[in-house]
Amino acid sequence: MGRKKKETIELRYYDIPQKEYVMALLGEEWIRDYGSGVTHLHFHNMMEIGYCRDGRGTVTLDEDTLAYEPETLCVIPKNYPHTTDSEDGRKSYWEYLYFDPETILRNMYPDNELYQNKLLRLINRKAHGLRARDYPQLVTIVLTIMEEMRGKREFYTDTVNALTTALLLEIARLNCDKPEELFEARRPGVSQIKNALDYISTGYKESIRIEMLAEKCNMSETHFRRLFVEYMHMTPVDYINMIRVQMACELMKKTNDSMDEIAMKVGFATTSTFNRNFKRIVGTTPYQWKKNPKNYESKLLSFHISAEKGW
Repeated sequence: MGRKKKETIELRYYDIPQKEYVMALLGEEWIRDYGSGVTHLHFHNMMEIGYCRDGRGTVTLDEDTLAYEPETLCVIPKNYPHTTDSEDGRKSYWEYLYFDPETILRNMYPDNELYQNKLLRLINRKAHGLRARDYPQLVTIVLTIMEEMRGKREFYTDTVNALTTALLLEIARLNCDKPEELFEARRPGVSQIKNALDYISTGYKESIRIEMLAEKCNMSETHFRRLFVEYMHMTPVDYINMIRVQMACELMKKTNDSMDEIAMKVGFATTSTFNRNFKRIVGTTPYQWKKNPKNYESKLLSFHISAEKGW
């Protein structure tokens, strides 16, 4: 059933606790009235897994609104607009897991960045609302992670890391249109641009010529550009700027450097170029992103994210 799109979208920015892989919101605190007719959507910088233990209401995934009931599981990629409404006058009991799939995949496949990116795109392909009885293996993994985070017994961090890895692979399976997609990234040839990716990861501060990246991969610039777009789904310049903006965010969180200093440190030739690329990639200016005292949380008007939805 469709629903009129919410007018505003709010970013909720979370940090995973140090030395852990997952942030868990558990217990009676999350038995609450989630509101009725909420006027705005929100999205997270983390993947969200929500499990409804009791209550009824609706979950809005971008423009689609669907009913939930006890033992409903929601799988929501990072940066995906959504919200939860309780049934009028009643409370619902949800528990949540938040984690960064990119971090988990980087630990899982440390020497294959291309395969990391392929899996990440597959994992982020769709948002889901699922009935637990239809997906017992997926739900068992989620509930086991929640119990590990609730009890925090010896070795729980390593256990949660392993379980979250299994969870991501289950989500990838869920999003596969055809089985061979999971193995597509391993086909011969995808490692051809690895030298360029390795160089960008450490050399982003310098002026980078695409011709030089092509030489590092032993191919012509034209061939390199074509392969790069094929495997990374963005141009080399866009990828370089994305890495620079990511590193700028880290500097803004950890230092009091001026925007001029940050722009220079991450490789932008001018502050205006930094500002323009930051706003294009993040959706707001560097100053607006940094100034909010609540973990850089901000509200964005008319923010649109394109992604497929599934239920």
